[in-house]
Amino acid sequence: MKVLIVEDEPKLAGFIKKGLEEQAWEVDIAFDGQMGSSLALSNPYDVIVLDVNLPKINGFELAALLRRENIRTPILMLTALGTLNDKLAGFESGADDYLVKPFEFQELIVRLRALQKRNSESGPTTNVLKIADLELDLNERIARREGHRIELTAKEFGLLEYFMRNRGRVVSRVDIAEKVWDIHFDTGTNTIDVYVNFLRKKIDKEFSHKLIHTVVGMGYILKE
Repeated sequence: MKVLIVEDEPKLAGFIKKGLEEQAWEVDIAFDGQMGSSLALSNPYDVIVLDVNLPKINGFELAALLRRENIRTPILMLTALGTLNDKLAGFESGADDYLVKPFEFQELIVRLRALQKRNSESGPTTNVLKIADLELDLNERIARREGHRIELTAKEFGLLEYFMRNRGRVVSRVDIAEKVWDIHFDTGTNTIDVYVNFLRKKIDKEFSHKLIHTVVGMGYILKE
């Protein structure tokens, strides 16, 4: 199981990470809501453990943001805020479970396993990224613009998914190389630019409204 922990207290985050890794789970940590958003939008997780009082974006806002982006990963709120109103706010923002600090670690384990099992048994859910008239169906691995299907190679699909998960944000060639190609970027190659041009020809060339834009000296941005 792969878990994302969004927690701004390093000691607690490290304690949870160590305990989950002892269960043979893979764990990523984000120390603020913005970092948590970036990781959750660009990586697949089985469960997200989310604090509420976070810098930059609080837990309620982050959960709501992820749900708006069609991220259906189960979310467990782990917070010191334990009133009924706090719990209601958590569930209304998109959380699937709510555990109040201080907590017993074994209870956290049990709840995470239950969320993961429930999610796996429910089968695949609709998982579609959208911007303007462009849709990317992550389950069927299909891209459509204005309802027309666009044939993409596996690498083009991965590149478009990365752009769409980071829409409105400039991504550098280094970002693309590391996140899509999973390699160290070689400044002497134009591979990234070549694939971006391949993608542009498929999703932008035949349409009046362009979505992929070059930011000179910085990289690329996908925006309306």
